[in-house]
Amino acid sequence: MKPTVAVTHLGCEKNRVDTEHMLGLLVEAGYSVDTDEEKADYVLVNTCSFIEAARTESVRTLVRLAEAGKKVVISGCLAQHFQTELLTEIPEAVALIGTGDYQHVVQVLERVERGERVTEITQLPTFIADETLPRYRTTTEAVAYLRIAEGCDYRCAFCIIPHLRGNQRSRSIESIVTEAHQLAAQGVKEIILISQITTNYGLDRYGKPQLAELIRALGGVPVPWIRLLYLYPTGLTPEILQALQASPNVLPYLDMPLQHSHPEVLKKMNRPWQTNFTTQKLDQIRQALPGATLRTTLIVGFPGETQEHFEHLLEFVRTQEFDHVGVFAYSCEEGTAAATLPDQVPERTKQKRRKELMLLQQSISLRRNQALVGQTLPVLLEQENLETGEIVGRAPRFAPDVDGQVLVKIPRRSAPLSALNQIVSVRITQAEPYDLQGVLAL
Repeated sequence: MKPTVAVTHLGCEKNRVDTEHMLGLLVEAGYSVDTDEEKADYVLVNTCSFIEAARTESVRTLVRLAEAGKKVVISGCLAQHFQTELLTEIPEAVALIGTGDYQHVVQVLERVERGERVTEITQLPTFIADETLPRYRTTTEAVAYLRIAEGCDYRCAFCIIPHLRGNQRSRSIESIVTEAHQLAAQGVKEIILISQITTNYGLDRYGKPQLAELIRALGGVPVPWIRLLYLYPTGLTPEILQALQASPNVLPYLDMPLQHSHPEVLKKMNRPWQTNFTTQKLDQIRQALPGATLRTTLIVGFPGETQEHFEHLLEFVRTQEFDHVGVFAYSCEEGTAAATLPDQVPERTKQKRRKELMLLQQSISLRRNQALVGQTLPVLLEQENLETGEIVGRAPRFAPDVDGQVLVKIPRRSAPLSALNQIVSVRITQAEPYDLQGVLAL
């Protein structure tokens, strides 16, 4: 009888997809997969190492399991990043699996069972899973992530991702569309396309970006919502905007990680291709896609960021009125170019700027949400709150986990539990800075 494996997922949704493939491979090979770590023979932890806070969470999880005497298999970014240190510091670690080697999880466990302590790590990852690799989804029934590319060819000064996940490698359009049809057949209502730089999709495979062609191809997949994350602004070409116009099931939701607005800061970030990104580009997007949801992420406290630079960023956010903004205080990561830059900003200043920018955006988000009161929106119902009698869902303007939710009041006996994982019409009755409230439109 094969051993039981408990699996813990940490980090981003790209990491989640890796976890789901490992789960699929283990189940296919006959392993018992259990959520109960105490009963499991092995605990597989798929770790994150993007920033210090993520590493801390990963290490705490590993230490907790080690102290409980569990045999631990460490996979993902922390294993890729600190393989020697992990083997030394955590003797309970029976195996390490890198970011480009998760497809070997079954063979790794077989070797462990034979008494080996295994390190399965390709120093420059080149693998990317396709629709033929088994997968066991961990999201809700109606939502699935679909990775269209892995790795990154850019070298942003603050980012360690290329070191951890290698250079960009894209799947073929045919492979992606095939998997999308598979997910549709499983009843998925929302497919979320992910990669490191989605607007660069296909550049490595086809010699030029092919996101517009991919969008058009996905337009024929019978899934009501397809969402794109991680769109770099300079890659949002007229062709992509036209493809979005022509594909009703691909949501006009544009997630653009701008990181900053000031040209001097962007140049230090090694994002010179973005320094000419102006309000004119945003105006073009809004003209092509009226009512589009615009989301961005920003970094405050990057080395050398002055108060003048920060005021420029505040004004940019104030005038552009994004629907959603994620704000991060710069994290100094060893091995990145930014770690050696002069004029590191004090932590207290970084946190103060983050709070100020978040408060500004909070008022903007509230105003934009209030404009939706009285409207009827499609909402994907995802989870019932038995205490309040509400069902938690999301409108097209909300991506899972990073944006808000819609709290839907259900008239008694009008919407059975079968309505979960379905898209229904909801009349919005109340708005908060991040969430909306509404009632089922009968």
